[in-house]
This record gives sequence, C-alpha cells and structure tokens, in this order.
Amino acid sequence: MKNASSSAPVRLGIDFGTTNSVIVLRNENGDTRTVRFPTPGGDTTDTCRTLLALWQELTGGRRLTERAVGEEAVEAYLDDPTETRLIMSMKSYLAQASFRETQLFGQRVPLETLVASFLQELMKQAALAPQDCAVTVGRPVRFVGDNADDDLGEARLRASLAEAGFPEISIMLEPEAAGWKFAHRLNHPATVLVGDFGGGTSDFSVLRFEPGTAQPTQALGYAGVGLAGDQFDTRIIDHVVAPFLGRDCTFRIMGGEPLPVPIEWYSSLARWHRLSLMRTPRILNEITEVARTASQPERLMNLVELIREQNGQLLYNAVSAAKRTLSTEDSAVLRFSQKGLAIEETIQRADFERWIAPDLAQFGDAIDLAIERSNLTPDQIDRVFLTGGTSFVPAVRALFIQRFGADKVELGGEFVSVAEGLALANPLALAV
Repeated sequence: MKNASSSAPVRLGIDFGTTNSVIVLRNENGDTRTVRFPTPGGDTTDTCRTLLALWQELTGGRRLTERAVGEEAVEAYLDDPTETRLIMSMKSYLAQASFRETQLFGQRVPLETLVASFLQELMKQAALAPQDCAVTVGRPVRFVGDNADDDLGEARLRASLAEAGFPEISIMLEPEAAGWKFAHRLNHPATVLVGDFGGGTSDFSVLRFEPGTAQPTQALGYAGVGLAGDQFDTRIIDHVVAPFLGRDCTFRIMGGEPLPVPIEWYSSLARWHRLSLMRTPRILNEITEVARTASQPERLMNLVELIREQNGQLLYNAVSAAKRTLSTEDSAVLRFSQKGLAIEETIQRADFERWIAPDLAQFGDAIDLAIERSNLTPDQIDRVFLTGGTSFVPAVRALFIQRFGADKVELGGEFVSVAEGLALANPLALAV
C-alpha cells in the first residue's frame, strides 16, 4: 500500500512490550535504525516505557482529553496524580476476556482504544505517521494470565493497530523475531533455541534455520511463561524493602491477641503507580490507626510517608538499579531514602538467586517443554540465542549453560533484538 505521496510505505518493526517499547526502521537497502526517545535528563534512549497518561484540560469552554507516553507520562502523572490516569502493562490484559474496558472521565473506553492511543503517541514521538507505514509487531508465545486466551490477545493487538491507523499489519512471534536477527549471522544450517525475556513474559522457541533456501526459517516448538524481569523486582522488594515498611509487624484490637498487618497494603509496592491509588484519606487513616498499636509503629508510618509523598517511583528506580548491579557484581547496595527512613542494604547475589529460584524453575520447565514439543533432545540444539534484560542475570544464563554448554550460548541486544528482527522480516510471510 502506498502513502499519500505515492512512495513506498515505511517498513518498521514495533516491539510493544509490557514494560518498554521499541521501534526499528528498515530502509530500502535492508539496513535498520532504532528510533531514539527523549529522557528527563535531556539524553535519548532506544526504549520508550509502555506508559500512557490521560488527563483533561479546559480549552475554549470544553474539557478535552490530553495524553502522553513514556517518561512524559510519568511527569504528567506525578504532576497531578489525582486528576491523571496512568495506564501500565496494557499488554498484560490483551488476552484476558474479563477485561474489556475501563471508565475514563465518565466514558467507557475499550482496551483496544487505550493501546491504540499509546501507539499513536509512540509514533508521534518517532515523527512517523501510522498511515504511511507497513508495520510488523511482535506477540508473545503465551500471553500473561492464568486464563490467557492467546487468540483473543492477538485479535485485540491487531484491532489496536488498525485503530491506531496502520494500513498494513503483520504479527510475528517475538522469539521468532529475535531469531530472525540472529539468523542473519548464520552461514550454515542450525537448530537454534531462542529465549526472549520481556518485562512480563518469557518465551522460548526452537527454530530451524536453513540459510539460502526457499524456507530459511522453520518453527519447531514453543513454550512461554507469564513472568520475567518485573517478577525479580518483586522478589527484591519482598525480601529487602517491605520489612522496613511494616509488613512483618503485628497490631492489637482492643488489647486482644497480636494480628498481622493487612498484607494487601504491600501488594502494590512493585507497581509504584498503584501506590497513588492508596493516597486517599481513608487508607492513610487506616494505616495510621493500625500503627497506634503496632509492634513497630515507625515502620508503618514509613509506609504512610511513601504513599503520601508519592515516592513509589524513586523506590522502583532504586530496586531496578540494585538488580542491574547484581547482573555484573557479587553484591549490590540498595539505597532508598525519604523523610524518617534511610535504607542502605547490601544484597548478595547468592541470596537474590535463592529468592528467584521458583521463577527460574518455571523458566527451566518452559525450556524443556519447548524442546519436547520440537521432538528434539537438548544435545540436538546447535545454538542458543538470548535476548532481553533478564537474560543478563547470571542465574538465568546458567540455566542454558547447564543444559547446552557455554560455547553454544550467546546474548543479543538487551532491548532491540526483537524489534530489529521484526523490521527485517518479510511482512508478507508472517501469519501465525
């Protein structure tokens, strides 16, 4: 399809992620270029955080809905959290039949419209018009959720792209896209296991590459799990941060037996934006009242301060920084401070690996299932290609090294491998 100027459409790949999104352009020569997005410090980055902020402004006597994405969405939300809706993890709801729409400013807004709004703003930041583009977008092998409907997830993704204004839409499995990029470096046939780690999902695919043939890529087997890097953040918060905020305290009602504090107050700590939903007089008064008879009242008041002063984003940044350090060092210091609280805790990598052991076990099961579905054995895997930030965690790499040997395991671009593969792949041959 041609654009308004009758030239060829812009070919691009979009890795629409749970946590971050990436756009890669492909020119006529087959070269790729990753779109850069602005950061608060004035620099640029390859990724845009998958966040959508919506608020209303009074213009000409009418209330009009405004929107922002990425870091601009964070700034808009923190500027006025009571009047701004921050939408996160949209991708996580695509395959959930129970989630159809949300209420926004007195109107019902379908999930597809929210995703389309994010994509439109993402393209605006990239200085691209959807109607001028042929887009290939990735989808996970298994969408997030216990009752995820993968067909529904893909159908909603397609509908969102169409609503955003894209005339040519192709969908490709994310690990296949990562493998496509990797395949460009192969000059001989190979059976490759691709591990693609996102923010909310982790996918594993066994692919057969036959360079120079009519069918250069053949998918042999897939498996996936609905957890990844975000879950590792949660483990750190549970073990290091939550105790400072009173999670392990007890309190008494009218002098009775000690009771545990309500655990639901701590379920939002790993999702900093949800803490703002707790910033209501009722919840803050409830926590303060419990603190009066608590075993460590000052810790519960730390939680009150965190919520009231909207320090969740600072906490999220501190936890993420410690996790990144543990990918290269044997220990990391988690530093977080606010009025009345200063956390400076050393985390040993060995402890971190013990905390994430249940998650690693799920990864291992999915790896084994992908190979089993391919009717292969581990020794028939020639190469292993890993991509995504979680692949840099040493314990994650060790899963693959133990099964396949260090000489077969290779890491790809931390965030851009999937989008590069999507941009490089032939959009006419990507039905899944």
